[in-house]
Amino acid sequence: MSPKPFTLAMVVPCYNEEEVLATTKEELSTLLQHLKSKNLVDEASFICFIDDGSRDRTWELIEEFAKEPHIKGLKLSRNCGHQNALLAGLFYAEGVCDAAVSMDADLQDDINVVEQMCQKFQDGYEIVYGVRKRRDTDTPFKRITAEGFYKVMRFMGVDIIENHADFRLMSKRALQWLKEFEEVNLFLRGIIPLLGLKSDIVYYDRKERLAGESKYPLKKMLAFAWDGITSFSIAPLRFITLLGIAVLGVSLILSIWAIIAKLSGSAVSGWTSMMLILLFLGGVQMLSIGIIGEYIGKIYKETKKRPRFFVEKIKG
Repeated sequence: MSPKPFTLAMVVPCYNEEEVLATTKEELSTLLQHLKSKNLVDEASFICFIDDGSRDRTWELIEEFAKEPHIKGLKLSRNCGHQNALLAGLFYAEGVCDAAVSMDADLQDDINVVEQMCQKFQDGYEIVYGVRKRRDTDTPFKRITAEGFYKVMRFMGVDIIENHADFRLMSKRALQWLKEFEEVNLFLRGIIPLLGLKSDIVYYDRKERLAGESKYPLKKMLAFAWDGITSFSIAPLRFITLLGIAVLGVSLILSIWAIIAKLSGSAVSGWTSMMLILLFLGGVQMLSIGIIGEYIGKIYKETKKRPRFFVEKIKG
C-alpha cells in the first residue's frame, strides 16, 4: 500500500528579491504540481513567501502571487533577519501542514531533491537535511573559511551538519518542538539537531544565483558565524581562562628571571621589552573583555524576551 499524500509547505524567506522572485515562483509552482502528480503531496500543499522588510517591490509581487490558491504571503513589520523570517514562515506553516521545506529565494539549492525529501518523510524521517556535495562554485576564500567554521564548531562540541545551510524538511512534530526554543539569539543550524528526531540527508549540487546579489556579504557571514559559536559554546570563555593561565605562567618565569638578573647585578633597564610586555598584556585584557562582553550582551537580549518578529499582513 502506497503512503498517503501529505500537506507540504514550501517556506521561502525573501529580502529584496524582486529580480528573482517571479522565476522562483514559477519553478516552485512547477515543482509543487509535479509532487502532486506523483501523489506525494495533496492539493492543500502550498508555497509561503515571507517578506522580511524588503525595500524593493518584493511584497507587491508576493501580493500578486497570492491571488493563486497555492501561494500564501507573510509580511513582517520590519527587517528582522533571515533566521527570524524563516521562523515566522515555519511557525505559520506548522498550523496547516504535515511537513515544511525551507529554502532560499535565489534557488541556488537544488529544489529537485525536494522529491527525495518527501519520499524520506513518507519513510518515517522527521528531519531531512539538504547537504552540498562540494563547494566548487565558492571562491577559495569562502570555501576555506566555511570549512574552517565547521571544524571550529565541531571542535567546540556543537552537533552541526557540515555543508548544510537552511535547506531542510521538517515534520509537523519537529516544528512544534522547535517552538519550545524561545531563544532570541538564533542559530537554527545548531538548534535543529538538538531536537533528536529521526533524520536523514539528501545531497545536491549548489547552483549559481539566478540574479541579484547575495544577502550574505563577508561582514554578515562573519557575524553569523560568531553568533553560532557564542550561542552554542562557552569555549571562548574557557579560552580566556587558559590564556590567563598561560600569561600568568610566562609572567612568573619572567619575574624569576628578573629577580635572578637583579641579584647577579646584570640587570639592564630596557624600554622596548617593557613596552612589548605592556602591549601584550593590554591586548590580552581587551580581547578577554570583548569576549566576555559578547556573552553578557547575549544574556541581556535573552532576559528582555522581546518578540522576534511581528507579522503585519497575511495574504492568501
